[in-house]
Amino acid sequence: MTTLHAVRHISVSIHRAPQEVYDFASNPENLPKWATGLAGGIKKVNNEWMAESPLGKVKIRFAERNRFGILDHDVTLESGVQIHNPMRVVPNGSGSEVIFTLLRQPDMSDEKFEEDAKWVEKDLTILKGLLER
Repeated sequence: MTTLHAVRHISVSIHRAPQEVYDFASNPENLPKWATGLAGGIKKVNNEWMAESPLGKVKIRFAERNRFGILDHDVTLESGVQIHNPMRVVPNGSGSEVIFTLLRQPDMSDEKFEEDAKWVEKDLTILKGLLER
């Protein structure tokens, strides 16, 4: 039998064309501007993206650039635990919808899952603000 974890789809509407949103959000160097967990910065080291986060040093692997708006990224913690983060930019009228799928991690408390969801909401709101200036 397959194990399924709780999921929360968190989205924000942005009054910018999908390609513009994708171009900005897919650039790893822009992450510290809107992904507050990576505000400490991100840099490419030996062909890998490394960042400082509240969980320590992390390695981030991004989806290849694509025409479908896929912004998936895997975060590998210092412990070796890998967290998959599905994310998309899709057309919404003449603007965009950015959708982040938050997958509840094994053994995560209800409180921590809710805290993570609020953090994602905050970050997507920052992304919206940057792109709608």
